[in-house]
This record gives sequence, C-alpha cells and structure tokens, in this order.
Amino acid sequence: MNMEKVLVTYASRFGYTTGVAEAIGKSLSEDGTHVDVLPMRDVKDLSAYSAVVAGSAINGGEWLPEAIAFVRDHQTELNRRPFAAFLVCMTLTMRNAERYRSHVAAWLEPLRALARPVSEGLFAGGLDISKIPSFGDRLKFRLSVLFGVWKEGDHRDWDAIRAWAVQVKPLLSS
Repeated sequence: MNMEKVLVTYASRFGYTTGVAEAIGKSLSEDGTHVDVLPMRDVKDLSAYSAVVAGSAINGGEWLPEAIAFVRDHQTELNRRPFAAFLVCMTLTMRNAERYRSHVAAWLEPLRALARPVSEGLFAGGLDISKIPSFGDRLKFRLSVLFGVWKEGDHRDWDAIRAWAVQVKPLLSS
C-alpha cells in the first residue's frame, strides 16, 4: 500500500495511551509506510502527513483538554485528510465492559463535532494509583478498587489494538 506519511498523535496522563499509540504506529508501519508517533504537544503542523490518527486518555468522560484543543487547532487540516480517532479508558476494564461501549463511544461526540473520524478505536487502559497526583483522586480510585469497580494494573488488549490498526489502515489511504 502506498501512503505518504501517517501521523499517530496522542495525549496521555500516565503512559497507557502512549503505549497504545506506539502499538498503532508499529502496526501501520509494518508494510514500510512511514509513520511518526508523537505527543500532541509536539505537533505544530500537519502538512507533511497524508493521514492522521489521534488518541487521548479519558478523564471524567472526556478526551484530555489538550487533545480537544489539538483537534480544534487543526480542524481544517483534519477535515481535508483521512483522520481516525481512539480513546483509552478504565471504563472498558470493568466487568461486562461490552455493555458500556456505546456509552464510551459517546465520549467522542465533542471530537466528532469538529472532525469526522473514518474510524474510532475504543480501548481499555490501565490503573496505577501511585501515579495519580491528587490525594482525593487516589482515594476515589482506591475505593473503586476496594469495591471491585476496577482493578489496578495494565488492562490494554494488544490484539484488539493491533486489529483496529490493521482495520483502519486502508481507510487512511482514501
């Protein structure tokens, strides 16, 4: 497949989204396609890219503020080239997570209002309470773990992430 250059960009709080973005980039580059994987804060210009994949961790049911700002700042360019979006969240680590997929997908509504993704990836993340800066938030997460809402650890499904990247690849060349 002959694509020019693809950007995979992300906003991450604790590194789980970074790993997802890197896995997507690796899958997209397996046939020799040139892929850059960069944090959103390092991306100033999209002109070098024929397609963009953008992802964010979820906080409070929303993409991180810098991720929404990235899409707003680059809205015109994103609407001129194939654009795919993904999110990484703890909700998809819960028991019966499939029940929550449509709820989680709705968290991309503010993004869809700015740019229309050709595909959306919804992925489970991870939880390391020691990395959470706020005492109040650490307490809330500890209680959630105690009551069985979430489990600490890395819950990323690498097969699902790779499968989405393979599925999205042909959509990025249209």
